[in-house]
Amino acid sequence: MDIIAGAPSPIHSVPPRLPLSSPYSGREDCWTEDATSTLIDAWGERYLDLNRGNLRQKTWQEVADAVNDFHAAGNRKARRTDVQCKNRIDTLKKKYKIEKARVSESDGGYQSPWPFFTRLDVLIGDTFPVKKLSSPVNVRSTPTVVKRPPPQSPPSPPSPPAWIISHPVGPRSGTQKRPAMVKRDEVSFRRNFSAFAAAAAAAAEAESVESEEWRSSTGKKGRENDGTHKEFGFRELAQAIERFSEVYERVEASKQRQMVELEKQRMQFVKDLEYQRMQLYMETQVQLQKIKRTKRASGSDSFS
Repeated sequence: MDIIAGAPSPIHSVPPRLPLSSPYSGREDCWTEDATSTLIDAWGERYLDLNRGNLRQKTWQEVADAVNDFHAAGNRKARRTDVQCKNRIDTLKKKYKIEKARVSESDGGYQSPWPFFTRLDVLIGDTFPVKKLSSPVNVRSTPTVVKRPPPQSPPSPPSPPAWIISHPVGPRSGTQKRPAMVKRDEVSFRRNFSAFAAAAAAAAEAESVESEEWRSSTGKKGRENDGTHKEFGFRELAQAIERFSEVYERVEASKQRQMVELEKQRMQFVKDLEYQRMQLYMETQVQLQKIKRTKRASGSDSFS
């Protein structure tokens, strides 16, 4: 019994490290709080510069360089890649969602002890939909529990909403409907919250599995994976250039055909114009010859 009683002392010294590693990722033990704080600063600055948009691979590399400059200057094994930084931010977002759900569920009564909650709430709090989901329930339940006047008898439940009181209902029927209404609100609240919690847990688990698969595949390939991404990017660029060249070639071919048609029309117009000019010239010469002949004929007649 003494051995068992003395065993909890080393166990109680472990929990301060567990929230950073066990529930969210398999590689969180590699990240210290200082490195995580530097990562949030570097990522948050660029995240706000992009108007809360998604970071590209080049920007993630800048974030990794900022973390490495502070925490891995002389140790190449401790250097972080852009993929590791992205996975770490994804893990922090998942934990923030869980902490945010707890805070929203408690209606301000729960204060998250997580040291990065406040900083992440400033960065991504507006994009998280927990407040929108929880606010209708709170608005509906607050007037029925707190802000209604006190009931007539102490053991009776809180008074129902205003739309029930406005109807001319007798005291017995009103007292029968009040517990059902309160129970229905509580059941709907619990059902909505449990459904939301289940959906959040399923989404977090799916994201964790996808992130773990991507992380394992990228961890095995290392630089080859970066080369694959670059090769894929070059391939897309080459395909885009090829499509552009095809469109340009079709446009140029169409332009050449139009130029040929215009040249043919111009040549035909010049030919017709030349033909009309020659015809007019021949008719003019014929008329002049006729005039000369008539003058000669009239002159010979006058001499005779």
